[in-house]
Amino acid sequence: MAVYIIAQLKFTRRELYDRYQARFMGVFSRFRGKLLAADAHPVVLEGEWPRDKVVIMEFPDEAAAEEFQNSPEYLEISVDRKAGADAIVLTVRGL
Repeated sequence: MAVYIIAQLKFTRRELYDRYQARFMGVFSRFRGKLLAADAHPVVLEGEWPRDKVVIMEFPDEAAAEEFQNSPEYLEISVDRKAGADAIVLTVRGL
């Protein structure tokens, strides 16, 4: 069953997030995921959304998502994401 990682970001130090973003695809491409969306201007249809960007990634299963999230390569670059943005990150199981 497919698993999705959804990140909602509020930039706090954009230069650090930009450094993370510059390295992201080089790391992400080594895993079995697919980047579905990375939108800095999503349209809010209902409610308040005090964030700057949403990212949606798809993985074939929970094990693949965990492999990416816990990999030494991702943990190394995620330091800049955590320093550069306040994030809400969810794992969502597909139907």
